[in-house]
Amino acid sequence: MEKVETLRWKDGCLEMIDQRVLPARFEYLAYADAASVAAGIRAMVVRGAPAIGVAAAYGVALEALKLRAASAAERRSAMTKAFDVLAASRPTAVNLFWALKRMRALWDRLGGASGDEFANALLAEAHEVLAEDIRINRSMGAHGAALLADGARVLTHCNAGALATAGHGTALGVIRSAVETGKKISVIADETRPFLQGARLTAWEMVQEKIPVTLITDNMAGFMMSRGEVDAVIVGTDRVAANGDVANKIGTYMVAVLARRHGIPFYVACPLSTIDLGIPDGNAIPIEERDASEVTGFRDCQWAAAGVAVRNPAFDVTPAELVTALITEQGVVKQPNRQNVAALFK
Repeated sequence: MEKVETLRWKDGCLEMIDQRVLPARFEYLAYADAASVAAGIRAMVVRGAPAIGVAAAYGVALEALKLRAASAAERRSAMTKAFDVLAASRPTAVNLFWALKRMRALWDRLGGASGDEFANALLAEAHEVLAEDIRINRSMGAHGAALLADGARVLTHCNAGALATAGHGTALGVIRSAVETGKKISVIADETRPFLQGARLTAWEMVQEKIPVTLITDNMAGFMMSRGEVDAVIVGTDRVAANGDVANKIGTYMVAVLARRHGIPFYVACPLSTIDLGIPDGNAIPIEERDASEVTGFRDCQWAAAGVAVRNPAFDVTPAELVTALITEQGVVKQPNRQNVAALFK
């Protein structure tokens, strides 16, 4: 789905598909500075770790473009605030911090560059972050496609497709690549409550490309597995710890446990930018808690009793021992552990 651009540069602004209103409406929203991009990330206009990283890179570039005529001191102060506001937008997706670190390193190297040179260099880097993400997803897809048998029925949770990246996708990118080789693959999409990324986004992507897809509620996955109707599970991730523990959308851990119980391979597709060697294990991954309204209802409909207490962790952690393999742009890492995860970076 490279033809549908999750993020795009147009008329001096970053435009992002508003994923909150899909599939009912398909529309772009425009962003002109770091604060508005951070608000878009926080509100989940854009979501998915790789896409969040790309958006953050453009947020930095947009701020630099605004500051072309500012003094060096003014630019330094405003850019520092821009990095801070973007870093505070969502805590779990490590690609956000990876992209900001990359943009900050370029900023440091630019030294005494003029305002125009400074802005143009950061914008060029943001364009490269986007293009690189698509190349990486294609590479992951090629490596992962070999793991899927012709005729495989693949269960996925949340949305790790083109909409979660700059294009092609991570988990859905593997499925797309397998289909491109001629394999007949069908998808089983968990709804992914409470924000319904599976029902709204994964199902929409697969329908657009005519890849067979069946939607189920999250609590049907075990039944489907027990009936022998699932051959593999593939998910994406927002952060992988140094030991191979994986943080992904809430509910992923339950799917992994069920897959182990039924002898079904559980694959995680992730670019190297999602692996955080600074986090020793999943216990150290920050878990975002989101607003109670996402659980008590959806959009304008509330179904829960008024006044009920709510928990809404957006992610959970799947221990590395439940992960059959990580699928990366460098290849497939079977039974991930501290040693073979670290080896990806050597």
